[in-house]
Amino acid sequence: MTIQQERHVLVVFPHPDDEAFGVSGTITTHIQQGTPVTYACLTLGEMGRNLGNPPFATRESLPAVRKKELLASAEAMGLTDLRMMGLRDKTIEFEDDEKMVRMMTDLIEELNPSKIITFYPGFAVHPDHEATARAVVRAVRRMKDRPTLHGVAFANDTLEKLGNPDVVYNISDVRTQKMNSMKAHISQTAWMLEEMEHKLQQGDTETENWLMQERFYNYRWDEDFEKSF
Repeated sequence: MTIQQERHVLVVFPHPDDEAFGVSGTITTHIQQGTPVTYACLTLGEMGRNLGNPPFATRESLPAVRKKELLASAEAMGLTDLRMMGLRDKTIEFEDDEKMVRMMTDLIEELNPSKIITFYPGFAVHPDHEATARAVVRAVRRMKDRPTLHGVAFANDTLEKLGNPDVVYNISDVRTQKMNSMKAHISQTAWMLEEMEHKLQQGDTETENWLMQERFYNYRWDEDFEKSF
């Protein structure tokens, strides 16, 4: 599927590196097509469990390390509008719901995006992921003219409950940029990248397809997650 030109794309994730694996190719392609892209990263991932391999950070220095990595990832993608929203890692689920919705609404009203990318609520595994997704969906739900809302889903029951992705982009043309975005977050990704590159060298087609295809679900307003509350 071809990535279409958009008026503006807003990407909202809670942690540095959330963008790298699932959407960095899509972000890069939009930018190369001339579409403005804004990435709102809600935290600096200061509670990330990895401190480098071998360790080159402490719990106290990790936020600065991850901020530097996030800036390097943005540079790899060609992204110039990076918003660091200043929330604390592993606490987003405890933020006031209306505060979170207001934060998302302010971004949407400022940028007027035609597409928003975030996690898909109910299929994003981590509490920070889920809280971010809920806030975005709630903000968009209140809009009269809603932008396209694309969700990244990777829970174990995703295929069973959501079926195949609605949108699959082949981002092989920007493979280098995606790899550099992932490598930028080296404090968190060293082990994964080492294993992935070994599999790629062995000609593992499943790993290559995972790397070169970015998958999204259109948010299904007729199956709105709020109905399950």
